[in-house]
Amino acid sequence: MQDILPSFIQVGELADGFAPDSLAPPHSKELDGNNLLLCFDDNSAADCRFDSEGRAHVDIVRPGLASALAEVDGYHASNSLRPGVFFIDFRHGGDARLSLSLALDLGRQCCTLVSGSLPDAADVRLSAFERAERELEQSGVAVSFAHGAINRPATEAPPPGCGELVGMRNRYRYSPTECYEHIYLNDHFYAWHCLEGVEQGLADVDRCHGFQLAQGLYLFVWREKIIPTLGVLLIDLERMQTDGKIFGYQGRDFGASRSFRVGARASVVNVVPAQPAASAASRE
Repeated sequence: MQDILPSFIQVGELADGFAPDSLAPPHSKELDGNNLLLCFDDNSAADCRFDSEGRAHVDIVRPGLASALAEVDGYHASNSLRPGVFFIDFRHGGDARLSLSLALDLGRQCCTLVSGSLPDAADVRLSAFERAERELEQSGVAVSFAHGAINRPATEAPPPGCGELVGMRNRYRYSPTECYEHIYLNDHFYAWHCLEGVEQGLADVDRCHGFQLAQGLYLFVWREKIIPTLGVLLIDLERMQTDGKIFGYQGRDFGASRSFRVGARASVVNVVPAQPAASAASRE
């Protein structure tokens, strides 16, 4: 009997599968009424005012990477992991292919802005071979990062990478029906595998990026290459929880995007110790 392979699905269908009894954290009102000046490491800055109606009013103080915030018209903030640490997902009032998320630490007065964009239909349909031949990245999803400070100039170095994740095999329970595992292979790639849920049986290796924001707290971002998908997560390996979002197209016509909040209970399955680099003598 021939095995029937599971099918890759668009993010809209994935969101519907995650929705019932999702562990995504609720909206936090702690930022209501706050006025925060976000100053980034490219010398750009934006003045953000958060109101009680879920709107964000942004004035660009100095252009640059902060200008991506100019068309923001709403936000969803949560602080389920640590006191004073927020994950903010902005609603973009312009191009539906654009995504803006902010990791915000009021205690340390620092932040990281994650700006992503989805590829158009023509880009999505480029074959993996053609992308390699043209020296393009395998994923058409683009992402950039701006690190900064709150209410003061951005003078610190960017946060370190999340090399501490490398070698870990972690399991994430997003809802009673949705469970995935991640294997962090190196600083640039990770493997994901759906154990339960609407993508059960699917697995792949995709491009990733990460930053250590505090002890045991990581900002982890991935870009999928088969279905254009951007994932942005805060992973807390002290509280063993995550908070974040997944962003992609609603359907196969690439006419609308879909962003949905996610949160998970985390567990470490195992850890493979890093192998020391071979000496020149041992390689001869």
